[in-house]
Amino acid sequence: MSTSTASHSLFFYIKETLRQAWPVLISAWAGIAFGVLDTTMVGHASAADLQAMALSVSIYLTVFIGLMGVVHALIPIIGQHFGARELTRVGHAWGQGVWLSFGLTSVGSIALFFPNLWLMFSGTIEPEVRHGVTWYLRMLIIALPASLLFRTIYCLGTAVSRPKMVMTINLVSVGFKALFNWVFIFGKFGAPAMGAVGAGLSSAIVAWMSLLIGLWVITHDTFFKQFQIRLSRPDWTELKSLLRLGLPMGGSYLVEVCAFTFMALLVAREGMFVTGGHQIMANLAALCYMLPMAIGIASASLTAQAIGAQAPQRALLTGRAGLAVVFMGAALTVGIILTFRDLIVSAYTDDAQVAAVALTLLTILPLFLFCDAMQCIMTYLLRAYKVAVVPLIMQVVALTVFGLVGGWLLGFGPWKGALQPLLNIVMPGAPVGAGSLWFMAALGLGLSAILLKFWYRRVVRQYLRQFQH
Repeated sequence: MSTSTASHSLFFYIKETLRQAWPVLISAWAGIAFGVLDTTMVGHASAADLQAMALSVSIYLTVFIGLMGVVHALIPIIGQHFGARELTRVGHAWGQGVWLSFGLTSVGSIALFFPNLWLMFSGTIEPEVRHGVTWYLRMLIIALPASLLFRTIYCLGTAVSRPKMVMTINLVSVGFKALFNWVFIFGKFGAPAMGAVGAGLSSAIVAWMSLLIGLWVITHDTFFKQFQIRLSRPDWTELKSLLRLGLPMGGSYLVEVCAFTFMALLVAREGMFVTGGHQIMANLAALCYMLPMAIGIASASLTAQAIGAQAPQRALLTGRAGLAVVFMGAALTVGIILTFRDLIVSAYTDDAQVAAVALTLLTILPLFLFCDAMQCIMTYLLRAYKVAVVPLIMQVVALTVFGLVGGWLLGFGPWKGALQPLLNIVMPGAPVGAGSLWFMAALGLGLSAILLKFWYRRVVRQYLRQFQH
């Protein structure tokens, strides 16, 4: 691809985006398959185990995704180095990302070690559920350093347009995850039946396996040798640059996932059956989110490479291609969900009450997915231009203040039940708390998409002006 001009049509850039996005998508689906395997397998163990896992996963994802977002600052930084053909700086930046991951691991481990601080939002929790949450999170503390270090490898492969490497590792890890889940959740080959805690243990084992394989690849593969991959001494200038972009990026990730976390913690007040139904909905939403996320990561990587190569029109067309692909992908996803909703829910649970709750919540999923997809792609495109602070502020207002706080006020707070007439039309039969939270979350995502689109147009106009003189 030319590094100086945009001599190709929009369709060409759509194909380029798809070429890089599909391995990222497969890799992301392989990663989210861990959650799907945990939910489906633990769901067949007991309702108490399912609730423990739902709460634990919500807490862990809040911590991990926030920290992962900081590490993901490597994608635009390495992408711009790669586009500018500053190859040795790619290897240096990766090494500093490793040091960053070490520091973030200590922060995350402390946050996971005290689950009762999180569970105080959930009201009365059964002792067996609380015990399961505590030990599930202890297992994930073991997984955390490996998971964060593996994200540096993920960022490297994605930023230099080699996503198939991580895809292959993640696909292999899914098979081992299923095997270890079966052994430790249900107690096979002489292992004790650990339920939800066994799912956490299997995640820890697979995380370390994936990291070791990834390190071997980037230190032995011929393509990666050109970057002189190395772990040099901490470079405080480089680390400050990573944190300057990474902290608001991590904050943005955190704002998005916190909505799901506190939704799960609040929904626990409505009992284990509503919690189970909500967990199925949340897991499906996360699974569907992988498509716009993969396209967003691919678009951001290609756009960052174009910016590094000082090819503004190519950067602009790559962004437009990403928007087009995300819209088409969201439409396809919604069609699949609406067509197979009963079959999908039955795959998650055998419990009729949990399934009934999940089906009522699923009626809002099409609106939720469209809004989520559009705000996702806008966020990633802005990151390609190293713009993250203003998007974070916009997301805090839209997702946290409007979406989450609004959902709490209307579902559990002083205005509880005010949305009921509308919910009876949009989500008939949905629990008032969970229904209000999901409805307001969808509207918050829509507001976020509009605000981010406005800011993206402003950033692009300013960038293009630099080349008009």
